[in-house]
Amino acid sequence: MISILIADDHPIFRQGLALSLGEAEDFELYAEVGTAEEAYRSTVELKPDLLLLDLSMPGGGQSVIAQIVRDAPDTHVVVLTASEDSVDLSDAIGAGASGYIVKGVGGRTLINILRDIRHGQHYITPSLASRVLGELAQGSATGEDKDPMARAQRQRLEALTPREREIMALVATGCSNRRIAEEVGIQEKTVKHHMTRILAKLKAANRTEAAMQFRDFEETAGEA
Repeated sequence: MISILIADDHPIFRQGLALSLGEAEDFELYAEVGTAEEAYRSTVELKPDLLLLDLSMPGGGQSVIAQIVRDAPDTHVVVLTASEDSVDLSDAIGAGASGYIVKGVGGRTLINILRDIRHGQHYITPSLASRVLGELAQGSATGEDKDPMARAQRQRLEALTPREREIMALVATGCSNRRIAEEVGIQEKTVKHHMTRILAKLKAANRTEAAMQFRDFEETAGEA
């Protein structure tokens, strides 16, 4: 039997997915959860063969992939998402996911894909894989980053607004939120709001990690 845990915050989708997987006699549903925290906790406790993980759930599915791969190494993490963003794909595979499937795939097709992943294969939705390979080829031709992880990180940093870059420049020098508020001329709570958005954009665990990313980015840009 192939044991499965479904992590998605939409009950109707979870129920439909469970019904589809129930058509396969060799699949056993261990549990259904709706948040990233529950996905991590349940996977570590139950140790299913496969975790079907949505990205856009409370807590962010992307944020727990690496932790699950580390703490439940025998579980194959399979991202099942509506996102066709190449950065999301790069981040998920880089964190250790065994598969990246875009929602909309048929039930029988999904079952066959999951069987293959359970037996050690990796899978990315073909249309998305083709597009990402095209982007990499174009980047190589124009001299851009060949490393998809480095390219994804650069894209996230470039997505910062001018105000967010201004704040990160001060964070990188070790300024506190209060000091940043004084320097920029905004309220401290506004700085905290900006930092929350910055950490989410950079997928950084804390301001120190964000500062390191920003310094590396600025140094690279300066050299260019």
